[in-house]
Amino acid sequence: MGASLALASKQIIIYGGIPVCITGIIGNALNLIVFLSLETFRKNACAFYLIMMSMFNIGQLCFGFFFSRVIIALIGTDGTTSSLFYCKFRISLSQFCVAASLTCFCLATVDQFFATCSQPRWQRFSNIKVAHRLVIITILLWICHGIPYIVFYHHIESSTNTTSCGSDNLMFNNYRAYFFVLGLIGYLPVLVAASFGYLSYRKIQQIAYRTVPIVRRELDKQLTSMVLIQVIFNVFTILPYTTANALSTDASFTNDPNIQRQFQLILNIIIIIYYIYFASPFYIYMCASERFRRQFLYVLSSLYCFNQCKQPTMVHNQITPEVQTTPKQ
Repeated sequence: MGASLALASKQIIIYGGIPVCITGIIGNALNLIVFLSLETFRKNACAFYLIMMSMFNIGQLCFGFFFSRVIIALIGTDGTTSSLFYCKFRISLSQFCVAASLTCFCLATVDQFFATCSQPRWQRFSNIKVAHRLVIITILLWICHGIPYIVFYHHIESSTNTTSCGSDNLMFNNYRAYFFVLGLIGYLPVLVAASFGYLSYRKIQQIAYRTVPIVRRELDKQLTSMVLIQVIFNVFTILPYTTANALSTDASFTNDPNIQRQFQLILNIIIIIYYIYFASPFYIYMCASERFRRQFLYVLSSLYCFNQCKQPTMVHNQITPEVQTTPKQ
């Protein structure tokens, strides 16, 4: 029973995780191409947050998921036990990517609230220069937050002479389990995004009655619908994982080996659902925004035309050879 549960847990990560990684990396790359190809998106603060979020999503799908959980399920190790540098680097980079991604998404929802406000004093916060500064602050903040991971994570020898990459500092482990995982990247971003997403939805209902340029009005509507649908989607991808982490902190809940194996099976399913958050934005935007779909089709057609123009064309000789005939004697 235990062996079959362990095998099922491994198969879930392999056959669920690989498609999520592939589709997620492709989708986030397409997000970058679409957003960067249109000047209206490049100069919009909300779109800039979504661009940065897509970059961090790619990093998290690679280092936080594929090169850790999926590789372990495939070959039994992720390389962190053989290299102390990689042990410290991967966990630090993973926490940076997930925290920065969620922060940028929360900033996008807050920005849409400011963009749809009727008062000019609030609208001025929806500004590309403000967005640049906030993203720089976000990057520096989470880089500094990763320093304790570099300090406290190291190779730990168990009683069975097996090596693992982890931390044995009780204070840091409690901070990470309760404050960071449950709070900063768990319930807090869901609460912030849901609150400002709802407020933006209320504001966008009134934007038709205000004197706003039609181009700006349509862009705000499109971005608000994109962000709002992602907010709803994120509730169902992030909250189950956060709740499962909260349960795993209860020592009495995971004492029984049979319960541990059953819980691990359920947890792996929840992990796949959780990483769909990092993989799904492009597909959500394709469903939510007509303008995003048009821009994506324009990018595809431009790439096709570019490839067609680069193909060499065969030049046929149009000159008919002259045939000389010898006169009869």
